[in-house]
Amino acid sequence: MKWRRFRAIFHKEALHIMRDWRSLMMALAVPLVLLLLFGYALTLDVDRILTVIYDQDQTPQSRELIQRFQGSRYFQIVPGPANYRTIVKHIDDSSALLGIVIPNDFAHKIESSQEAKVQLLLDGSDSNTASIAVGYAEALILAYSAELREAMLLRRGQGKLKMPVDVRIRVLYNNELKSKNFIVPGLIAVILMIIAALLTSLTIAREWENGTMEQLLSTPVRPTELLLGKLAAYFVLGMADMVISLIVGVGIFGVPLRGSTLLLIVTSALFLFGALCWGILLSTITRSQLLAYQLSLLSSFLPAFLLSGFIYSIDNMPFVIQQFTRIVPARYFVAILQGVFMKGTGLEVLWMQMLFLVMYGALVFTIAVRKMRQKMA
Repeated sequence: MKWRRFRAIFHKEALHIMRDWRSLMMALAVPLVLLLLFGYALTLDVDRILTVIYDQDQTPQSRELIQRFQGSRYFQIVPGPANYRTIVKHIDDSSALLGIVIPNDFAHKIESSQEAKVQLLLDGSDSNTASIAVGYAEALILAYSAELREAMLLRRGQGKLKMPVDVRIRVLYNNELKSKNFIVPGLIAVILMIIAALLTSLTIAREWENGTMEQLLSTPVRPTELLLGKLAAYFVLGMADMVISLIVGVGIFGVPLRGSTLLLIVTSALFLFGALCWGILLSTITRSQLLAYQLSLLSSFLPAFLLSGFIYSIDNMPFVIQQFTRIVPARYFVAILQGVFMKGTGLEVLWMQMLFLVMYGALVFTIAVRKMRQKMA
């Protein structure tokens, strides 16, 4: 490979990117838009659960329980009178997720040391949110129940209630359990995959459609020089997007970066190179920009979004899908991002993921060069 020919291809592709200023602005704006949209709109935190409370008892004990729900950040009480009909109405029109019914014998059973019951009515259309809401409500009610039992034992002179197991929770890495600290780093992988695969998937196909590939074939340029020259131009653009994503994630959303910035940049470059090679390969195989774009969307963006562990846990997927995710490069890059950002882990832990990215990039680039040689032969 000669540096002069490589530089000429790089200069040609960079000029094309600069002249198409609409695509350039879109490529630079996509990370910012996606980060702001997902960072603010997409959240896995379940709090401020809209709750309707129907208090049939109207006693100090029932009002004390209601105050517990009002004082919790996980629940937001819907104002106004409540009964079974209004609870169902609120759940039907999605103005409430949870309905709580306190029966009219609630205080009586508590004072007579009987089991007092509280009914929870839930909108189960969103099963995940509903199950989390049930857990919050049950935990709050059980805590209130334990306090009532302890007060009853003290009144009887039996001493303070001691639980058989004392559970103490310590959350590592993400103490406040904020979902944005999990989402924003993983979103960098999706952004790089979109930019890399979608843009480079059009570059070779565009040469064929515009009739300029014949001119390139008449020059001494070799397939390796042609592919590397085109890759280099989009590599610079992709790394600029990565820097934008890093600045927005850390500066605006306050996501902690506990690991090595150098390691993050190196692994991002490895992942970006593999994604660019995949887009070039698709563009080499297909001579149609439309077909190349569609294939890149199906083979890059969707796996990166759905099968990388970015949002959906891989451990909860069916076994066959779990095995399929092993060939998705975004899975390994997401693991690296989460390790560097949240845990501060280094190469001694993440070397396996980095090795896969190196092997993936080398394999896809080799196949792309071979296909390009066949096309130019």
